[in-house]
Amino acid sequence: MTFNHFDGSGHAIMVDVSAKQQTMRTAIAAAEVRLSPEVLAAVTTGGVAKGDVLGVARLAGIMAAKRTPDLIPLSHPLAIHNVTVDFDISEPAGTITARCTVRAFERTGVEMEAMTGATLAALTIYDMCKGSDKSITIGEIKLLFKEGGKSGVYTHGAGNTR
Repeated sequence: MTFNHFDGSGHAIMVDVSAKQQTMRTAIAAAEVRLSPEVLAAVTTGGVAKGDVLGVARLAGIMAAKRTPDLIPLSHPLAIHNVTVDFDISEPAGTITARCTVRAFERTGVEMEAMTGATLAALTIYDMCKGSDKSITIGEIKLLFKEGGKSGVYTHGAGNTR
């Protein structure tokens, strides 16, 4: 297996994407937060002392996606055209899943931006609720979907190998 972030000598490099064709790129990533029933109820009813947990987490996720090149050393600065952060709440499972979608017309994918946005949204939920329950966990963080570029479409769980 070859990793393209290393040169022939094994040094970390930023991949040169200047010759690649610009295409519309989309990526969707998710991060799962597991909370106690009491804390989950407080989040969904607006009963958390720090305020609107999901509203703040949404803004944190959007900001994080836009700042990905400042956080991930070899990421390219991209002209992001759209970022959304949505939440799937499952009371039976005791989870909130932050789902971040990123779109850009670029030469390289937006998977890292979506992953960063979902992760920071989840971390913000933890931060805003930790005063009530420090046993909150952030679980699976994953790429759900991506399209654009020569590698085509990827859907998590669809048997993709690339």
